[in-house]
Amino acid sequence: MSEEKIQLNQIIDDFTAEATIRPFKFSDYKGKNLVIYFYPKDNTPGCTAESIDFRDHYSEFQKAGTEIVGISRDSLRSHENFARKFDLPFTLISDPEEKLCNRFDVMKTKTRYGKVGRGIERSTFLIDRNGQLVKEWRGVKVAGHIEEILEAARQLDQSFS
Repeated sequence: MSEEKIQLNQIIDDFTAEATIRPFKFSDYKGKNLVIYFYPKDNTPGCTAESIDFRDHYSEFQKAGTEIVGISRDSLRSHENFARKFDLPFTLISDPEEKLCNRFDVMKTKTRYGKVGRGIERSTFLIDRNGQLVKEWRGVKVAGHIEEILEAARQLDQSFS
């Protein structure tokens, strides 16, 4: 996997990653639109709300020819527990070495409770059936975000019809 940062309108090179359900292989999603959302941490309020929102709209994304994948730095075990606890029907990728986080440029310096550290900036990416990054949302606020992504996925699906 190349370490080059992924840019808007770029075709994304194939990559593999450790994930729930089964090992993730990007090329397995060719022919479908793909939403990849990066979130800071399993079982935290915002990340849980976001994941549940994706879960609750999953069938609508499916109707729009779109799969969903979540990514954080949490361990595979943490992801498996999180997915089971909230009945998440989609894959979660474990990226503890931040390889995908760095490729998608979502690692940011954050201040939390007066402490400075690096963490994932909540971000979502929409990739078309050909593997091209067509839309990105960075610094996401959870409220209303899923509806915006779903609408973009529907428009993308219609453009292929």
